[in-house]
Amino acid sequence: MANTVIGIRFKAVGKKYYFDPAGLDVLLHDKVVVETVRGIELGEVIEGVKYIEDSEVISTLKPVLRKATNEDISKHTRNQNDIPGALKKVSIHIKNNKLDMKLLGCEYTLDRTKLIIYFNAEGRVDFRELVKDLANEFKVRIELRQVGTRDGAKFLGGIGPCGYLLCCNTFLGDFDTVSIKMAKNQNLSLNPVNISGLCGKLLCCIRYEDETYKEHRRELPKIHSFVKTIDGRGKVVAVNIIDKSVRVQTQEDGIKPYTLEELLEIETYDLKKLAITQE
Repeated sequence: MANTVIGIRFKAVGKKYYFDPAGLDVLLHDKVVVETVRGIELGEVIEGVKYIEDSEVISTLKPVLRKATNEDISKHTRNQNDIPGALKKVSIHIKNNKLDMKLLGCEYTLDRTKLIIYFNAEGRVDFRELVKDLANEFKVRIELRQVGTRDGAKFLGGIGPCGYLLCCNTFLGDFDTVSIKMAKNQNLSLNPVNISGLCGKLLCCIRYEDETYKEHRRELPKIHSFVKTIDGRGKVVAVNIIDKSVRVQTQEDGIKPYTLEELLEIETYDLKKLAITQE
């Protein structure tokens, strides 16, 4: 069964969530009011009406409550303007309670019934007394959320080793899995200093070119395999995945570079079996 949905985002660089338009005539970039697990929130439509199967729906679809009114937008603007002051007060209470936690950010729900505070910490934090102090300070429900180091970097932002603003803070709505295998596939140095971002995790950009590297590797011969060139049969001693070229050693001409198109034939066989036979 197909479900009618629209994609909504609540932050400039945030995840996309699907909601039921509930028959409302909403267009791209419209502001709408919805109910989430956090409470009543104002979001922006970033994907128009589409149809998805039940298998693609992770949880029960909630309906859009209404298109945002001028009053809703004014409330949202006021809430945003009050965040810097709220952060200062929260920071003071954290210091007074002597808690080992790093304050990242906070946000009010649209109806201002809840203040959600995001923080990062090495381990578990007993913040029960802190919640009481904050509830007395702000006179609203308090929710503290501990987030990981990647989400922490997304909150704070910064400059990556490439010299550009962090991807997670500028355009990445969600985090994809990045593995050491991807770094190996791209012949990157496995020194953690070279392949880690400000968050201490593997660089998100390692994933960007992974599929291209996989595709090029499938087309290119492996090192120590044999190929036929216009200069004769030779052994592959180096592979450049980026420009799809190889360096081949022949008995007549020594080592010479060849592009993939210049190879007349790539001999295929099981290199492990060959090694056993030669032993």
